[in-house]
Amino acid sequence: MIKPTQEQIIKFYHENTVIDFLEIEVVPTPDGEARLELCADSRHANLYSMAHGGVLTTMADTAMGAKCLALNKKVVTISLNIEFMHAVMTNTPRVFTEAKVLHDGRKTMVCECKILDAKGKLYAKATATFFVVGNLLEED
Repeated sequence: MIKPTQEQIIKFYHENTVIDFLEIEVVPTPDGEARLELCADSRHANLYSMAHGGVLTTMADTAMGAKCLALNKKVVTISLNIEFMHAVMTNTPRVFTEAKVLHDGRKTMVCECKILDAKGKLYAKATATFFVVGNLLEED
């Protein structure tokens, strides 16, 4: 199986205009993959000075997609569920994603993602099912 490089995964997500628009960073990880990071500010906030749930949901969805991409599978979301444990206030230090693949099928994939801070505080946890639409890199 061909596996995309860290650089290919990061490049793919920088082509996603929503991620750049929201100023979510795609950051390399020591395992050769990538995670998403966000410093929430007033541009990400709802009326209560906390990161809008849609911003955090987009972050989780994209992080899970990146985990699928690391297995050379381009996916689209079929369903997504997210539970928020704590508010990400606009003065909260950087939060990041920690995603993993639970099911790696030919046509569907299931992933989960946590949104945490550097101290390990859990802000949200998401699960999603994805439809595999193709490969990032074609087999020779």
